[in-house]
Amino acid sequence: MANPAFANSPIFSARAAAKVAAAPAIPTAGDLAQQYAQPAATPDQMERMTYEDTIVKTAVSFVVLLAGAVIGWLLGSYLLVVIASGLIGFVLALVNTFKKKPSPGLVLAYAGVEGVFVGAISMIYTLLFNSAIVPMAVFGTLGVVAVTLALFASGKVRASKRATQIFLVALVGYAAFSLVNLGLMWGGVTNSMFGLRDVEIGNTGIPLGVPLGILVVLLAAYSLVLDFDGIKRAVTQGAPRIYAWRAAFGLMVTIVWLYLEILRLLAIVMGRR
Repeated sequence: MANPAFANSPIFSARAAAKVAAAPAIPTAGDLAQQYAQPAATPDQMERMTYEDTIVKTAVSFVVLLAGAVIGWLLGSYLLVVIASGLIGFVLALVNTFKKKPSPGLVLAYAGVEGVFVGAISMIYTLLFNSAIVPMAVFGTLGVVAVTLALFASGKVRASKRATQIFLVALVGYAAFSLVNLGLMWGGVTNSMFGLRDVEIGNTGIPLGVPLGILVVLLAAYSLVLDFDGIKRAVTQGAPRIYAWRAAFGLMVTIVWLYLEILRLLAIVMGRR
């Protein structure tokens, strides 16, 4: 348009004019009555996130994770498999975390690679400790998830601002401790498999890893509460359906973390027998 007042406004552009020309005719009273009588569209029809769809996508993700765990279990005697799958899984976790729009392919790729890592680690723990350690860790994880979900569904446990702040502070502290402990282990300061976690608390004979492990299991349980709360908010607000994959990814990360912490806690306890 020659008039700059019109040319600088997208409302008056040729594209906008074409949209107006293609607009449907004004509905009559009969048309409105017919539309009003029709049933409301379901969240599925509107491509909105639902609990059912989230459950399905989460189940699919865990099936892929279990398939990867079988492969990792068979290859668990190779340390390279543990290191490679751990590093690749960490990278995929970062990509999925910071990607604005969830990608089903990347979520499933993370599930498969993380499954290999979990399976390989589980085999190593079985060889070093007891054949019962993995079933105990699996049932322990399922128990914590089931109890947390039941408490959340009943309304007895909810995420709060204060509890979340305490959770974040404790999580940062645990992350700092883990990095220092890892550095001491790599530097040869401690020869223990679990580093500072094997240090006894005073003269009690109880290793630091036991109360610390219990604390971290509680942190992982509260992380599940945050996950459930986030899913509830997303469904209530009508988030796009694709974000069910983000929910599945988040649950996988938390549950795998919970499983690994329970596995390590059992190993520390068994190592003292």
